[in-house]
Amino acid sequence: MTDNVLIRVNDLKKHYNGGAVKALDGIDCEIKKGEVVVIIGPSGSGKSTLLRSLNLLEIPTSGQIYFEGTDITAKKVNINAHRQKMGMVFQHFNLFPNMTVLKNMTLAPVKLLGKQKAEAKEKALELLKRVGLEDRADAYPSQLSGGQKQRVAIVRSLAMNPDVILFDEPTSALDPEMVGEVLDVMKELAEDGMTMVVVTHEMGFAREVGDRVIFMDDGKILEEGTPEQIFGNPQNPRLKDFLSKVL
Repeated sequence: MTDNVLIRVNDLKKHYNGGAVKALDGIDCEIKKGEVVVIIGPSGSGKSTLLRSLNLLEIPTSGQIYFEGTDITAKKVNINAHRQKMGMVFQHFNLFPNMTVLKNMTLAPVKLLGKQKAEAKEKALELLKRVGLEDRADAYPSQLSGGQKQRVAIVRSLAMNPDVILFDEPTSALDPEMVGEVLDVMKELAEDGMTMVVVTHEMGFAREVGDRVIFMDDGKILEEGTPEQIFGNPQNPRLKDFLSKVL
């Protein structure tokens, strides 16, 4: 295994209803350190299932996922230890409604990483400042806009110093005018060299920020390549059809 491969997926399958539904049907892919990989495809193509399998929020039917050289699908692996290095940003923010923004951000670093409260707070405030929300530290999630909540969710994930962040359609629950503020934060992360795997419907983001784009349909990867290749010279007929509808 080469040193710069962070995640390697080997013949990954996820079946439901005794194999009648093949959400993932033999996926092979690699994510390299510092790479931004964007997964696109129609609804129900398996994109989110693949993303959620990378940190075992979905348990695969068969196949292997290697994260930093360890097969995390192996029985005796402490998956929680690996999850600490994998940030996850969901469609619906998943903030704790009864905690302030600051408490949302410091809870995991203190409990899971054993950080001192003062140190965790300092880091959280620094991250909030980075996304223009330092004045909202004492607010509760219900007092924030959707775009603000998602920016908090992203920096909450960063507070754990992850090696990779997985984004599951991070802008699809937002009002259109809030999408830009979240994508801007993600662009900055990409420029800083954060490894990111992003399931999204935002083709502009895929084209501008992605190092590699993966197109999925029917639980399979039908084509992958640079944004130039995928958007400028698609080969697969299904991909051509998909792009003709979304671009």
